[in-house]
Amino acid sequence: MILKSTYDKEADAVYVYLADKPYSYTKSLDNMRYIDYALDDTPIGVELLGVSNGVNVDDLPNSKEIIQLLERRKIKTYA
Repeated sequence: MILKSTYDKEADAVYVYLADKPYSYTKSLDNMRYIDYALDDTPIGVELLGVSNGVNVDDLPNSKEIIQLLERRKIKTYA
């Protein structure tokens, strides 16, 4: 699986695209990590805030792929 992402330097945020399905709802893991879902409960995206301080990858869908993507962007990850 190849993930796509966008980085907003001003917001210090990364959005990771997981699937190309219509958005239905968002689930907050905490105040820095949000998961967007499709109507069939498939995770379609992950929003990560405050990424310059590192990203907690616990409970993220596709965490191995997200870790690789963040490491390519020189963003630290931790569990």
